[in-house]
Amino acid sequence: MTTDARYLQPGRADMIFNRVVARMTRLGVSLWGSRVLYVRGRTTGEWKTNPVNLLTVEGERYLVAPRGVTQWVRNIRVAGGGELHVGRRSEPFTVTELADEDKPAVLRAYLKRWAWEVGRFFEGIDAGSSEEDLLRTAPGFPVFRVTTARS
Repeated sequence: MTTDARYLQPGRADMIFNRVVARMTRLGVSLWGSRVLYVRGRTTGEWKTNPVNLLTVEGERYLVAPRGVTQWVRNIRVAGGGELHVGRRSEPFTVTELADEDKPAVLRAYLKRWAWEVGRFFEGIDAGSSEEDLLRTAPGFPVFRVTTARS
């Protein structure tokens, strides 16, 4: 876990893309593993939503924050979990944040799957980057292991 405050604000195109993905996912169409994350706000306690990519690596499921310490990251750190939605299906879960030294394999898998969507946020790192480069950049990318009743 890190206290690094790296954050990349979404541009207009990102916000439009996120709205489209969230809408499709709410309708029950998961695009490459997309889910709508529901997490309680850390100050209001109200449900906040955000489209996310749920990644599976060696049987474990993960959420990666490619833009750094976003609001959903801050909220999930306080809440300890939330719900993942696809259409009408809702899956409650808890999270464990990975230590930086445990992130490289997950970051590599995430980039292999979604570099076309999020690669620009990784500033020169890609799925073929060395272990050392992935370790060096790991503090800027929060990663959470997702645990559910069926995990």
